[in-house]
Amino acid sequence: QVQFVESGGGLVQPGGSLTLSCTASGSIFSIYTMGWYRQAPGKQRERVAIITRGGSTNYADSMKGRFTISRDNAKNMVYLQMNSLKPDDTAVYYCNTSPVNLLGWGQGTQVTVSS
Repeated sequence: QVQFVESGGGLVQPGGSLTLSCTASGSIFSIYTMGWYRQAPGKQRERVAIITRGGSTNYADSMKGRFTISRDNAKNMVYLQMNSLKPDDTAVYYCNTSPVNLLGWGQGTQVTVSS
């Protein structure tokens, strides 16, 4: 069973940047495809980006060119570099496997983009 703890969120102005981090417990982290997900108020949770154990990535269309997902298997960490942030990016961001592990959702980290 892998558990996740997200960090790095905060308040940022439009056009700003943030880097989110996700720590994963569990000795077999490196075999999973990992993803970042987000849930905005009143909306369903959506997938932001995924990264395979080999480093191949895929992004939701609205994040392409602005967000970068990466991982460090030796440290059991997944990162999300977010640039050119927009108010529509305001949400709670979570990491989880892909496909998701329904028991793996953590508390998430709040990202608020506002002037």
